[in-house]
Amino acid sequence: MSDLNIKPNALFTADNLYVLNGMNSACIDLIYLDPPFNSKRLYKAPVGSKAAGAAFEDMWSWKDVDSALMVRLSETHPFLVDYITAIERIHSKAMMAYIAYMAQRLFEMHRVLKPTGSIYLHCDPTAAHYLKVIMDRVFGKNNFRNEIVWCYSGGGIPVGDFPRKHDTILRYTKTDSYSFHVERKAYKENTQQVGKHSTLSGGQAIDLKRGTPVTDWWTDIKTVTGWNPEKTGYPTQKPLALLDRIIRASSNKGDVVLDPFCGCATTCVSAQQLGRQWVGIDLSKKTEEMIRERLADDVGALFNDFTHYSTLPGRSDVKSMAKMEAKPQLYGEQEGHCAGCKEHFEARHLEVDHIIPSSKGGGDFYANYQLLCGNCNRIKGNRPMEYLVKAIEARKAKRAVFGATPSSFEKP
Repeated sequence: MSDLNIKPNALFTADNLYVLNGMNSACIDLIYLDPPFNSKRLYKAPVGSKAAGAAFEDMWSWKDVDSALMVRLSETHPFLVDYITAIERIHSKAMMAYIAYMAQRLFEMHRVLKPTGSIYLHCDPTAAHYLKVIMDRVFGKNNFRNEIVWCYSGGGIPVGDFPRKHDTILRYTKTDSYSFHVERKAYKENTQQVGKHSTLSGGQAIDLKRGTPVTDWWTDIKTVTGWNPEKTGYPTQKPLALLDRIIRASSNKGDVVLDPFCGCATTCVSAQQLGRQWVGIDLSKKTEEMIRERLADDVGALFNDFTHYSTLPGRSDVKSMAKMEAKPQLYGEQEGHCAGCKEHFEARHLEVDHIIPSSKGGGDFYANYQLLCGNCNRIKGNRPMEYLVKAIEARKAKRAVFGATPSSFEKP
């Protein structure tokens, strides 16, 4: 397992995909994520609330998907890409884009999670069934542990439908060896009365003092509404009690908890209060203020015991390698072919290129290198591989129509 390559109790205000790209493998003990649900709504915190100024648009298009990583995903997991593509026909293009967006990030979360780690994905009926298939593929269907149903009340009552009053939390582990601490609650009064004179089916007496384990049906945790002192005004704020239960169940004191969509920082606050270390990621710069304010309320003074990063981390668990040092092995692996146009070249005509650009968390290590011919490398520049792929397709189309020679249009 790798050490965390950033100072713990850290907040990154950047795209979580690129922060994850720069984090070491197997350095996180627990991940909780409450991503947007593709509900096609615009969320804004009310003026005057602690979260005033925070907003996000919960609707998706292909501009939200890193096209370069989708090209790589199609090479490594073609059947999964087939499934994602089919979602457009089953549901919509927006849902396909959302699931592709999530798949990219879930693969990186799997990489940074320790073998003993767990992940809790919070979702609602909008996309839970599509996300379950992705989670089965990324974390393994045998590592699915629970579909937790969080039930709550409040809000409006629809006409012609049952009121929608629950969220789903998908719990997976990375392996069969993981941390888990059973939470127990007191038996109901009638059960206690019966239990004084009863035994379990195995002939053992009911242990009334120990209580009964919490099941996967959570009805005892209320939403953050009304005059609740936790309330920040953040549109999708989750209660501390929810995160407290998750963090206590699947981590130990001193462990590192990651929330890649940390919003109003409930996960960070819960982890801090429970003696865990944490890493939060969010696009909104408002999150830094939220962490400071919410934890200051706890300690009664300005809270500064965390580090705010606006730059991306760089991995320390992989050996840095000069481009020329990597070239001979890359040439053998690619069998002398350019990773772009697939043409065969002598080694001196191929150039080492970053797969994930440095500007998006990519580093100078072997797994992040590829060989391109000079022409493909100039066309791609610091753009994603998808740009190069489309440029090559356009070039082939021109050849087919005009019968032109390659030198006639080196650039699209």
